[in-house]
Amino acid sequence: MKFRYTLLLIICCILATSCANQQNNDFKITGNQVGKLSKESLARDIELIFEKDSVVQDTVKLNFGNGASKIKIYEKGGALLLTLTPNNDSIATIQNVLVNDERFETDKGISKMSTFKEIRENYSIKKIITSLNNVVVLLKDNDLYFTIDKKELPESLRYNANNNIEEVQIPDNAKVKYMMIGWD
Repeated sequence: MKFRYTLLLIICCILATSCANQQNNDFKITGNQVGKLSKESLARDIELIFEKDSVVQDTVKLNFGNGASKIKIYEKGGALLLTLTPNNDSIATIQNVLVNDERFETDKGISKMSTFKEIRENYSIKKIITSLNNVVVLLKDNDLYFTIDKKELPESLRYNANNNIEEVQIPDNAKVKYMMIGWD
């Protein structure tokens, strides 16, 4: 009788661990994956991939059938998880992923809530692109990139779009505005 209880306890522990791992993987960002979505996922399969979530597509794409559309993935509770942009290939895959939910994180613990210091300490920075209102931080050997609002920069760097901003000029505590993944 003791053996049966022990066996039942072991099986329950294994099931609980596997469920916890599945939950963690739903918010994990790796080189070829963002949660349940992989680099090879087809745009037409999004509703199957996120069957437990709500998938909302642009009405412009639905009505006119051309051009890139946005696909928004909402959790059943209403939280916006991801915004996807498919490419225009005949068999469309996902080209861009905007991470909207702070629970998504990389294997190095970087999320939408991270600071520039955390990004710099965990990844090599390839290039910094300056635009009118933002700074885009591209990483070496990674499809992940970050946008930082110029409001996070020292005032002397905020108002000139032609300034080339360097890594050392971005404050350590600068917050991430957008976390994105760009797949070719």
